[in-house]
Amino acid sequence: MPNGLQSAVTDLATLLPVLIALSLFVTVCIVAFLLVRVRQSGYAEKAIESVGSGYWVLTANADFIDVNAAYCRMVGYTRAQILSMRIADFEAVATQDRIRKQIQRIIQKGPEQFETRHRKSNGEWVELEVTVTAVRKSQVIVYLRDISERKKAAHAINQLALYDPLTALPNRRLLHDRIEQALLQASRSEHHGAVLFIDLDHFKKLNDTLGHATGDNLLRQVGQRLVACVREGDTVARFGGDEFVVLLARLNSNATEAAAEVRAVGLKILASLAHTFRLDNLEHNTTASIGVSLFSSHVVSLEDVLKQADLAMYKSKAAGRNGLHFFDPAMQVAIEARTSLEADLRVALREQQFVLHYQPQANAGNTITGAEALVRWQHPVYGLVQPNDFIGLAEESGLIVPLGQWVLETACRQLVQWAGRPQTAQLVVAVNVSAKQLQQPDFVEQVLATLQRTGADPRKLQLELTESVLVSSIEDTIVKMNALKLRGVSFSLDDFGTGYSSLGYLSRLPIEQLKIDRSFVSQIELSDNAVSICVAVIGLARSLRLAVVAEGVETAAQLYLLTTVHHCEFVQGYLIGRPMPSLAFDALFE
Repeated sequence: MPNGLQSAVTDLATLLPVLIALSLFVTVCIVAFLLVRVRQSGYAEKAIESVGSGYWVLTANADFIDVNAAYCRMVGYTRAQILSMRIADFEAVATQDRIRKQIQRIIQKGPEQFETRHRKSNGEWVELEVTVTAVRKSQVIVYLRDISERKKAAHAINQLALYDPLTALPNRRLLHDRIEQALLQASRSEHHGAVLFIDLDHFKKLNDTLGHATGDNLLRQVGQRLVACVREGDTVARFGGDEFVVLLARLNSNATEAAAEVRAVGLKILASLAHTFRLDNLEHNTTASIGVSLFSSHVVSLEDVLKQADLAMYKSKAAGRNGLHFFDPAMQVAIEARTSLEADLRVALREQQFVLHYQPQANAGNTITGAEALVRWQHPVYGLVQPNDFIGLAEESGLIVPLGQWVLETACRQLVQWAGRPQTAQLVVAVNVSAKQLQQPDFVEQVLATLQRTGADPRKLQLELTESVLVSSIEDTIVKMNALKLRGVSFSLDDFGTGYSSLGYLSRLPIEQLKIDRSFVSQIELSDNAVSICVAVIGLARSLRLAVVAEGVETAAQLYLLTTVHHCEFVQGYLIGRPMPSLAFDALFE
């Protein structure tokens, strides 16, 4: 290629982008000119129709000059119909006068963008993003974009983030926000507010027996009933599982009156939930336990309000369920003390702060035949703590399992020591076993390993069970008892007659002994009924070839009636001997 021609081609390639840009600029100017000269140009209609989104051309007084087909499709009206209407006929809330003022402001100050809703010809609404631009003082261009799908998506995301998908009620996140707002309002005014913590009673049983689908059905219906029990401005939220929270705001400024308002709502809720639920083809009745935390301008945190309502709810549970209780500051003190005690209990297990005391058991001839091992806590601050003050807590926290193992091992070591002395070689030690211990899958292995590790004689070990242990998993309990009995371990049924007495299971249990509860023994001098019960238990034990022990013997008259008159074989109580350390117990045989 000649150098001159090559140079011309190079120059043309350099100028080409500039020519293209210039061409686009001219095109834009022409389109703008066409839009400005809407009425003066025969190409206006084509220009408007060429735009993909909705377009209006308006006068400065907000009257229609023209619209494009895209907007007609959005609202379902023809072009002729729209041109005969006013903007206020479409807008959700705006008046024609307000629209005129808005256009005048745009002409003076420049473009605006906002969102609005327009009513369609079928009565439905379309969500729009609107951009208004003043082209000339006498004309305005309005660009309208359908954002309905975007709005639906945003709403769906908001629902997932702030609402429970099962009940469509506010979830915990939204509830927290609304409680924070209510607390803020209360701090600025004299009005009270309240949080009601609602827990369905025995919901787990329904879920386990009839399935989660049925449980979900019940939760949905409960949510609907709760909403029907409160005012429009109140909040009903699903807190989680079978727990719901109701937030009542702007209650009476007087605390007593506010509490009365809350109680009325709470009782209304209990009454509503008491009506039978229809779960597919099943009729189901349920109850709820409600705890209330009332708050006012006094500064309190979100966490405190929910904690107080939760504590009050558990008070309702403890009182028999299907009830309502208000938070009492004394409850908080008790809970904090209990929490501190549990922490101390864990330290006590780690540092072995427990000791065993032994209470003598004697036969009718007043000869000591054995002892019941009773645990005590040698607390470094509070001194000797009795089992009534910590065994319940150990049960609830699960610490009863390691504590029970320590008691068993310590008692077995004591048996080995007694076996080394002729005076105490025949003594039997009774060790209490909790339900949680017995439910351990390896309970039998633990007991046998303890006996082997300590060298204790299984025939001198007696495990005491209460009747409550036998309520659940009776078959599994019998299997474990039989496995230990084959190795020589014996069993005693404690507190007989006070729990779930059943001759059916009594005839199947591999036990060797019944213990008459101290509540009957203490009344034997005063009550014919107590005498009858003691006589009946003694007779039943004799007919089943079981030994019988009367607990709580404290007077000579009780001892005489039980052993001489009614021929009870063994007794235990303060008259025979109080629980005592091992050294004091050993001294009884010197």
